[in-house]
This record gives sequence, C-alpha cells and structure tokens, in this order.
Amino acid sequence: MSKRPALGKGLGALLQNADTDITSGKSQRNEDNVVGAVASIAIKDIEANPFQPRTQFEKDALIELSNSIKELGIIQPVTVRKLGYGKYQLISGERRFRASKISNLKLIPAFIRKAGDNEMLELALIENIQRENLNSLEIAISYKKLVDDLKINHEELGKRVGKDRSTINNYLRLLKLPPSIQNGLIKNKIQMGHARALISIDISEIQIEIFNSIIKNNLSVRKTEELVRNLKNKKEKVSQKIYKKSKDIEKLESKLSSFFGTKINTQGDTLKGKIIIPYKSTSDLNRILELLDII
Repeated sequence: MSKRPALGKGLGALLQNADTDITSGKSQRNEDNVVGAVASIAIKDIEANPFQPRTQFEKDALIELSNSIKELGIIQPVTVRKLGYGKYQLISGERRFRASKISNLKLIPAFIRKAGDNEMLELALIENIQRENLNSLEIAISYKKLVDDLKINHEELGKRVGKDRSTINNYLRLLKLPPSIQNGLIKNKIQMGHARALISIDISEIQIEIFNSIIKNNLSVRKTEELVRNLKNKKEKVSQKIYKKSKDIEKLESKLSSFFGTKINTQGDTLKGKIIIPYKSTSDLNRILELLDII
C-alpha cells in the first residue's frame, strides 16, 4: 500500500500552534462550548465551509455513509471553528456533515478550534488531499486560491501542502485548459496525465479536438502523449516548409557573412524574423562589435 503524503511543515505547525488551537479549562454553557475540545453540537448551528475545495459529492456515496452513521454513529468528529453566539462553521468533515443531515441527526460530535479564513482553506484542502477526495481541477482551483489569498509563490505553497514546486505548477496549468476539458477532468472522463499532454498544445481548438478523440476512442495517457508528440512533429515540419528561406534572404545572409567574416543565419521571412551572428571567442566578439561601431 502506498504511503500517504505527510502534511507540509507549514500546516503541521498550524495544527499544533497554540494561537490557532485555544484550550480552556472553564466550564461553559452548552451553546458556548470550549474551544480546543470535542463537543456535541446541534447540526442546525453549523454552517457549511465557504472555502470547501471539493465541489462534487456523489449522492449514492453520501446515502451509503448516512446508513453507516445510522448503524454505527460518527466515529471521527468533524472539525469546526467558533463564530460566536453558539454558531459554528465547518472546517473539515463535509461528507460526514452532509450524511448526518440525511440521517436526520440533531447533534454531531465536533472538534472546536480557532482558525482564520486562510487556515480554513488550508485545513479543508489538506484533509481532502490526504483522503484523496478531490479531483485534479478542484486541487488546482484550491492551489490558485491559496496563492492569491496568501500572496505566496509556488515554492512556498509547495512547502505548506507538502508538494514540490513542479507538482504545484502542473496543477495550476490545468486552469488554462478550455472549460470543456476542465469539465472532463471534474467528471473523470480524462485523467491528470491526459490533461498534462493537452496543456503542451498552444491552440485550444486542437486541444478540444484531441480531447474528443480521447473520449471517443478511449485513449490511454500513453496513446494521448504519442498523439500529441506526432502532432507537434508534423507541425514543425509544416512550419519548416512554410518558412523556407527565399532567395532574397539567402542573398542577405551571404552579404552579411562576408561583412562579418563569419557564417550568418536568419530565422523568419522578409516581414519579420531575427539575424544570428555567432562568435567563437571573446576576441571574435570584440571584432564583431568593432565592425558594428559599438566599441
């Protein structure tokens, strides 16, 4: 069995930080439960997590969980933050919370903690990733929100969620795909590997065409990668034919080569492009710069 990824150091510190995990020995009224303890809270007093990264909840799976809760109860408490005046907001445990509602439970066991809006998103995101409950696009959207809200770079985000920077980048690039392909990821019509292959294509119309081919022909990730690779090679060959040097460009290269005393190359056509002047050493570079009257 593969080992689940460990929490990022930043989040691990967050979970153990006294500033975000307040405890109190005082006995308080039921509607003013102690922060840092597990209590039975009225479900009607708990709001859903507005920062919940997961957007898809399978109805059949919720009903199955609801039946389990009716039979065995809730084994693991949900986690909430206190809003004040006997009101709470869910941090993690969305499926248990929803299934409990289906079961018509009045009370639910909950661990009460202190958390700001950013911590809410981090905690909910990590819980879902650890449980492998999020699809690729939901993870990408959550990463983007963390980057924007916390104003951190991809490397810092990677440290917080226990992922390397390249993994973060790969997820965020999914957000550049056309909506139809993103929807395919949400509905598990394609895998992350398919999407990564499609990202390497610049033209959205071609991306959609290949996406439809994946669905129609049930292409594997490997077959998709091969298809994209062949398409790129074909495009490159076509480009080389289109931008075949004209006689005027060849004459220009010859004149420039004679002037600079080295083989000059050009890329492009008579409308736009670039001239490449190679040099073999520092002295050769200085010679060329003198010809250009730069030094």
